[in-house]
Amino acid sequence: MAIEKTDNLLTVFKDLLSQERFGSQSEIVSALQDLGFSNINQSKVSRMLTKFGAIRTRNTRMEMVYCLPNELSVPNTSSPLKNLVLDIDHNDFLIVIKTSPGAAQLIARLLDSVGKTEGILGTIAGDDTIFITPTKGTGIKELINTIQQLFENSL
Repeated sequence: MAIEKTDNLLTVFKDLLSQERFGSQSEIVSALQDLGFSNINQSKVSRMLTKFGAIRTRNTRMEMVYCLPNELSVPNTSSPLKNLVLDIDHNDFLIVIKTSPGAAQLIARLLDSVGKTEGILGTIAGDDTIFITPTKGTGIKELINTIQQLFENSL
């Protein structure tokens, strides 16, 4: 029963954020309490906002509100890898991959496991950015093609 109530809370929470009309955590708390979630408090709302990668942005009325844009949602185990990669760019020395927040280390780990045989000397990952250094003798464009193929084939 508790799991069902938690799932319902999370669904309602996401629905509220999709309305893009709540500018503060206290407004979200009040809305959830009005919907029957009497045990909700600011601390729980704060944790849920963090868990789901919520951001504050301007809505169509130019008000600062919390929202959960799909492209910034937290990755989960059912997310196809290619959906976690937002952009791949490069200069003459490095490849930079932008990912969904929280996905960079997962993707970097995968790339490190492919390793030197595919031309990857190493990776450095933050929360949503990966730097990739090619091995000596591996061209940047060649490595980008290899990486793109890896993501296309990893469904």
